[in-house]
Order: sequence, then C-alpha cells, then structure tokens
Amino acid sequence: MVPNGAPGLERQLLLDELGGWLRRNSTREDARLVIAGSMEGIMNFIIRSFIKLGILKKDLDYHLLRALLVMICLFFGYQKWFDYEAQALIPYISHGPLIFWLYPLLGIRGATYFLGVSEWLFGALLFAGFWNKKAGILGALGLCFSMLGTSTIIPFIPGGWATSAGGFPAMTERVAFLMKDLVLLGVSVYLLRQDVIRVSLVKTKSSDSTVPLRRDLSPTVVTEGR
Repeated sequence: MVPNGAPGLERQLLLDELGGWLRRNSTREDARLVIAGSMEGIMNFIIRSFIKLGILKKDLDYHLLRALLVMICLFFGYQKWFDYEAQALIPYISHGPLIFWLYPLLGIRGATYFLGVSEWLFGALLFAGFWNKKAGILGALGLCFSMLGTSTIIPFIPGGWATSAGGFPAMTERVAFLMKDLVLLGVSVYLLRQDVIRVSLVKTKSSDSTVPLRRDLSPTVVTEGR
C-alpha cells in the first residue's frame, strides 16, 4: 500500500520495480545493444562537430599539408647554418648510401649548407605552389628526392637499434629521428600527385575550350561563310 498524497513515492516504487525486472530479464545482448547505441550516438556527435568546424571544406587537407611542409622546410633549413647541426649530422650523412658523397665533395660545413639551401629552395617552391601548381610540382619533387636520400640511411646508421632491447625493431633515437622522413616522403608524394592532377586538368580544360574556336576558324567554315 502506498499512502495517499505520496505520488512521488509511488512513482519511485514503480521505477524500482521496473529496474529490477529489467535486471532480471535483460541479457548480455541487450547490454551490447545499449553500448553500441551509445557509441553510435557519440560518433554521430563527433562527426557533426567536425562538419561544423569545416573539416569537409574543399581541399582543407591539401592546403594544410602544404603549409606544414613549408614550415618544416623553413625550420630544418635554418638549423643547417649552425655548427651544432653540422656536427650532429655527421653519422647520418656519412652512412647515407645516396648522400655520402657530399662530404668528399663539399666538406662537413659545405654539405650542411647545401642541405639547408635545398630545403629552403624546396620550401619556397612549395609555398609558391599555393598559386602556381607547376612551382609546387618542382618543390614536391625535390622533397621526394631529399626524403628518399635521408630515409635510406635507416638500415645503415650505426647504433640505430637498441641492443639492450634485443635490437630490431627496438629503435634508438637515431632511427626514430629518421622515421619522420618516411612520413614526409609520403606527404611529398601526395602533394606531387595533387599538383600534377591539377595542372593536367587545367591543360585539359584549356584544350577543350580551344577546339570549337579552331573548328570555327577552319578553312572550310571560312569558305562556306563567303
């Protein structure tokens, strides 16, 4: 019996009874469905939030990766003008199968200057690629070769794998430092592909637009016009 004038208590008793019945009769499958529904709701909220933030804006990833790569070229190129960086790069350049020749040809500081100038040049071309896709192609192509030259050092760098942890694949800081170049190589290939696609599309559109003009100016059409 529920005392008169206690609707709140009656409602609470009903809820408790309903909760007990659900606990007695629910299964693990029901629990999984509830969790799945909650996760779906959370994911939908996250997706809607990113859409409102402009994550679907046209070419956002393309422009963001270009800007980040330009920034990396700027900072890493700046380092190359100082002796501390020249000394730190000795074990890397001297064991690089594609860049070891820099030391016999240019010396320690000269090789570092060469890398710094190259990185700034490629970064400037990539920056110009915001407006001129042909310049962007040159910058991305140059960085592809540069990152290929540095990432191939990984198998040859001494002390690259931690012997205390059993060696490969336990990296030391030397290999970990070079691993970023694999990511930068992938980004450079992506930008190169995107710029080539855009240049080819512009050429295709321009060639298509000149076909009617050439047809109108053909000798046959001119003769018929007379």
